[in-house]
This record gives sequence, structure tokens and C-alpha cells, in this order.
Amino acid sequence: MAKRNQTDQKSQRYISYLRVSRESQGLHGLGIEAQRRTVREYLARLGAADALLAEYVEVESGKRDMRPELLRSFDHARNARATLIIAKLDRLSRDVHFLTGLERAGIEFVACDLPNANRLTITILAAVAEHEREMTAERTKAALAVARDRVASVGQKGHPEIRRLGNPNGAAHLKQYGNLAAVSAMKAKADDTARRLRPSLQAVLDAGAKSARSIAAGLNDRGVLTPRGAQWDSKAVIKLQRRLAALGSQDAVPWARSRVS
Repeated sequence: MAKRNQTDQKSQRYISYLRVSRESQGLHGLGIEAQRRTVREYLARLGAADALLAEYVEVESGKRDMRPELLRSFDHARNARATLIIAKLDRLSRDVHFLTGLERAGIEFVACDLPNANRLTITILAAVAEHEREMTAERTKAALAVARDRVASVGQKGHPEIRRLGNPNGAAHLKQYGNLAAVSAMKAKADDTARRLRPSLQAVLDAGAKSARSIAAGLNDRGVLTPRGAQWDSKAVIKLQRRLAALGSQDAVPWARSRVS
């Protein structure tokens, strides 16, 4: 029986698929070489070192199912009636729907790090991996929310005057990189936000607020938040007034024209 299994393994043919998720690991990077060595050592243990028909290499993200080299390896394996061999299970995908689609295509595959896994095992592991990826995304969102709240209250570490996440220089800093489209989009969004806040600002002014501090207090009393989602202070009020004044007389409010000028 053992002799028969060894004969079957020697007669089996293989197509290998190697993948890395970053350009820095590249076609000649250590990630690819490590996978290539794993596949060769696995086939050597089976006595099938010469059974590798072709190798397909791809630099892509595991979150995407449209990977041309993988599809080519599928076609080759199907046409040659060969087994698709991968170094690690996560090199196929963490998407359970993708793996079940692979099963429906009728392609046999083996993972060197889990050679005894059957299709049910692989589907379960893929579902667990997909769930873990979703949980990681949720944890990242939650951590960013906490960091955003902390920065809004005490400022960035070493820079208490900075009350927001991201580049402290804002859109102006991006100009040196020639990203005019992004800069224009950010400016347009800021202008739209200023126009949206204008009625609230005008209402506070109509209620008798005169100074930047009293205007900030009036906006906070009304529950109006700054564009960053924080409480108003004098600096934020003056910044809003200046942006409205820069938009022209139609958007500027009387206080802005008198104080900014």
C-alpha cells in the first residue's frame, strides 16, 4: 500500500503558485525565495522533485481575488490535470468564497505547511482567517477613534498645539509633491464645510456675540462642532471667519470682514 502511494505521488504533476503582498518583496525578494525553497523541499520529500511543470509568481494583495497569475495557474493545472501547490495556505486567499469557488472549479491543491488538510479543513481555516481580518479592521477603527479623541483633547505627543490626527501642515504641505488634485479636493471640502457652518455662525452673531471667545462659547452652547468634530475655541472661530472672508462677500459675515481685515 505504501509502495502504491509512493508511485502515485511520483506520477502526480504540480503547478506552483508563489505570491508576496508587497513590491519590496518583489520577484527576486526573500519572500519569493522562501516559498520556492519550501515547495522544492516538499516535492523532494515526496520523491517528485522533477514533477513541477511550471511556476507562477505574483506580487499582489491577499484581499483581492482578481489575480491574473493565479488564474493562469488555475488554467494550467486544469489543462494539465496537475495539482496546484503553494507554500502556505494564506498564499491562496483569506476569502472563504474564493476558496469554495476554487473547489467548484475542480482543481486539486496542496499547501506545504498543511499537506494533510482536506477541503473541509481548508474552508474552515479560510473562514476563520476572513473573520480575523474583519476583526483586525474593527480593532484598528476603534483604536483610531480613541486616538482621535485623545488628540482632540490634549494634542499630539510633543505637539500639544496640534489637535488633530494626520499631517499637521494640512493641504499646504502636499503642494510640494505636485498632488494638485488632492490639494484642490481638500480645499473644496473645507470651503463647503465653512459654508455649511455659516448659518450657525450668523445665528450666534445675531444673538449678540462680539469676540471670538464669545462666538466660540455660543457655538458650543448650540452643540455645533468644528470641522474636526471638536469644541470651538477662539482660534477655530478666527480660522472659520478667515475662510469665509476668503470665499468672498457673499459668504463672509460682518464680523469676519471687520475683524479679519
